[in-house]
Amino acid sequence: MGISQNGDLPLLSIHGFKPLDLDDLREQVHQTMDFIMDYYKKVESFPVLPSVQPGYLRHLLPATPPAEPTTFDAILCDLHRAILPGLTHWASPNFFAYFPATLSSAALAGDLLASAFNPVAFTWLSSPAATELESLVLDWLAHLLRLPSCFLSSSASAATRGGGVLHNTTSEAMLCTLVAARDAALRRSGGFAAAISRLVAYGSDQTHSTFFKACRIAGFDPANVRSVPTRSESDFSLEPARLRAAMAADAAAGLVPAYVCATVGTTSSTAVDPVGPISEVAAEFGAWVHVDAAYAGSACVCPEFRQYLDGVERANSVSFSPHKWLLTCLDCTCLWVRDTRLLTGPLGTDPEYLKNGPSESGSVVDLKDLQVGVGRRFRSLKLWMVIRTYGVANLQAHIRSDVEMARRFEGMVRSDRRFEVVVPRRFALVCFRLMPRGGMVEAQADKENRRLLEMINASGRAYITHTVVGRMYVLRFAVGSTLTEERHVASAWELIKKKADELLGVEVSPVPNI
Repeated sequence: MGISQNGDLPLLSIHGFKPLDLDDLREQVHQTMDFIMDYYKKVESFPVLPSVQPGYLRHLLPATPPAEPTTFDAILCDLHRAILPGLTHWASPNFFAYFPATLSSAALAGDLLASAFNPVAFTWLSSPAATELESLVLDWLAHLLRLPSCFLSSSASAATRGGGVLHNTTSEAMLCTLVAARDAALRRSGGFAAAISRLVAYGSDQTHSTFFKACRIAGFDPANVRSVPTRSESDFSLEPARLRAAMAADAAAGLVPAYVCATVGTTSSTAVDPVGPISEVAAEFGAWVHVDAAYAGSACVCPEFRQYLDGVERANSVSFSPHKWLLTCLDCTCLWVRDTRLLTGPLGTDPEYLKNGPSESGSVVDLKDLQVGVGRRFRSLKLWMVIRTYGVANLQAHIRSDVEMARRFEGMVRSDRRFEVVVPRRFALVCFRLMPRGGMVEAQADKENRRLLEMINASGRAYITHTVVGRMYVLRFAVGSTLTEERHVASAWELIKKKADELLGVEVSPVPNI
């Protein structure tokens, strides 16, 4: 390697290395799109759950990085040979596990454009369009969900400054609101270092595990994170009377109730906590109320489901994840807060190298101060493109179609006397199980349902997951993968019945392809 006339190392371009060569870009994007198109055409035929063993990839790919360039064709070949066999195919129409991770052509195009522009939009000045589009599209969604005006960025006043921000997942949104609630409670209780051990956070025993994780990260004593028991009689929702009793007992013991997480659509069973009554209870103790609608918030774009957010006007914050059920690929979680200044206080940073006129004028919100990190992606572009491309009517039709398919699956389950639906279906999740037979105890019934789940998933023809509610092992069937049609739901039910027959020793015939 020679040295240039000024003594510096030679420019890499002298040796022909151009990482953003436009001709290469055009060719590689075209090859990639062909690969993607081929994948989606075939994804229905792939085993939904891979059968690989831990460590499989190290046997297929080199242990050290290549010293010399690899052709793009060879990379795509390895992608097909080594990566695809180890993927759980969330895009498969036979994916009924967890909650859906939806996507769409508009979202994929938006993600590609955002990656191409690649702005690091930490301040308004670092990318004005990215900041302002985020505020606009969050106001659009707030209107669609009929959130109160206090959550709109356009409603900023001298007294409050409502608005929203896009996070990667609900976990980050919850952590940020916990930090804001923590600092607000510490101010009320008169000190920081001595008082943090007295703060208490509340959820139900159905609240997502990310709540408990976020509490630990935010500095709450794990002993002061309450998991209020729910009952089957209340469909496993958080009961205001039980919450009030827990908060009153803590307050009487000298503790400080600081945060309540109300869930609209719990992961186990889509239970809905009553937001309004819970907010009334929390107000008695000055606690922050966060509404976690990660999954079911998407359904609330339909008027018939909006009732589940009733009372949100009394909450301090609310979040939902369009990447779950609103056709916007991962990652994209919307968080709205009544007063963004309660977030910018504990989360804000002001280094010299980021100082600028618009920020110092107070006329803009720098979104870096509403999140954990500083750098951020241009997430709003794909969300904006999804809403623009499909419109409200099609987004609502998408939700309603999934709910209808889940309703029909629920009817199939109820038509077979061997099975029972364990909790009422609200959205597009059906929780069911094989019922205990004769004198079978619950432990035996759980073992039988666990085995049934293993048999279904081992077939590769469908993927479902489980939960435990009311001490029962329950199978979860979540409709919502973007490519799922009625025939896939019907085929999955035929598979479930066939595997139940095999498990119970009934003579079976092959499952038809529907």
